[in-house]
Amino acid sequence: MNDGDDNCKRRRKERFADEDFNDMNKSSNDQNSFLMSTHKRKTRTMLGFYDSVASASVNQTETQSPNHDKQSGLGRSWWDECNRPDYPEDEFKKVFRMSKSTFELICFELSSEGDASTLRNAISVKQRVAVCVWRLATGEPLRLVSKRFGLGISACRESVLEVCSAICSVLMPKYLGWPDVKSMRKIKEEFEVISWIPNVVGSMYTTHVPIAPPKTCVAAYFNKRQTERNRKTSYSVTVQGVVDPRGVFTDVCIGWPGSMNDDQVLEKSALYQRANGGLLNGVWVVGSWGYPLMDWVLVPYRQHRLTWTQHGFNEKIGEIQRVAKEAFGRLKGRWRCLLSRTDVKLPDLAVVVGACCVLHNICEMKGEGFDPDLRSEFFDDDDDEMVPDVDLRSVSSMEARDAIAHNLLHHAI
Repeated sequence: MNDGDDNCKRRRKERFADEDFNDMNKSSNDQNSFLMSTHKRKTRTMLGFYDSVASASVNQTETQSPNHDKQSGLGRSWWDECNRPDYPEDEFKKVFRMSKSTFELICFELSSEGDASTLRNAISVKQRVAVCVWRLATGEPLRLVSKRFGLGISACRESVLEVCSAICSVLMPKYLGWPDVKSMRKIKEEFEVISWIPNVVGSMYTTHVPIAPPKTCVAAYFNKRQTERNRKTSYSVTVQGVVDPRGVFTDVCIGWPGSMNDDQVLEKSALYQRANGGLLNGVWVVGSWGYPLMDWVLVPYRQHRLTWTQHGFNEKIGEIQRVAKEAFGRLKGRWRCLLSRTDVKLPDLAVVVGACCVLHNICEMKGEGFDPDLRSEFFDDDDDEMVPDVDLRSVSSMEARDAIAHNLLHHAI
């Protein structure tokens, strides 16, 4: 197949993906490039969900019987035990991936009056947040979440989606956004300490979240490399993220089909549009092999035979790349719903993944330690896929990278 046929296939794939996602997703404001679902779920500004009695009622037909809860040791008694003031801090953190104080902070910021009061026949804000966090942390099917909390399956499903939507609308603007001038100055300094490379404002990486076969545009979501690696047909959506030196997300782009590679996803993101608007002039976002070298995207040298200067540059830029990949490792380790094929409907998935990113940031900002036992290896399609050097977007970016590599060599000497 010639290059013209390859380009034609690529454009056709992108067109199909665009048609599907133009109906499903929309880019957020300039603060981040989070792709929200366009079905416009009615997200309350706070978690005052009490008008949705049908989803909040604890007397639904799916609710487990008291005898079942007593026999299983789960249900209301389990949550009531976790909610006790004297419940051990380490046990709470193991269950919910965060300390009691951080959990209470989230509940406070999501509740209209800053408390967890309930109305008759309604689930408290605190319990709804707990249902959501448990589901995200464990990836358990809703039927098991239902048994654990002693609630109906429908109530659990609605709690998860409504809490995730509230996290994205209420907490995302506060905890996930592009840095201001003062913060950017500090980020540059910290990345330079790590790598000796100046003017770096972020480390970028793209991962995949497994999904069930979609009903439309199946080929667009087909993940060829995961299928070959697992020897099982795999489908996925992409999550592109930029992090600061602490591993806190400053930008995310969620939901493009898994058949798209890193540079294709980048071109669809609001981050790319921000750069085209001149808002990233004079700074670098460091990417991996899968991204093209551009005036604002700094990537490793790709030649098989590298000079000592180029090899030294790749080692230093690798230290910045590692920050993003390790951040995604903690994201998927804490919120294990992202590791295996999810039963969340595709239109809702961007909101759920976005909530995981916000909760990750809150945990990182509040100094919540990451349990090494939760760490798990994950492999992404484009870890070893390189964009050819002929795809370089500008001569000036090549010259700038060469100058950085030269300075690094002399710094080492």
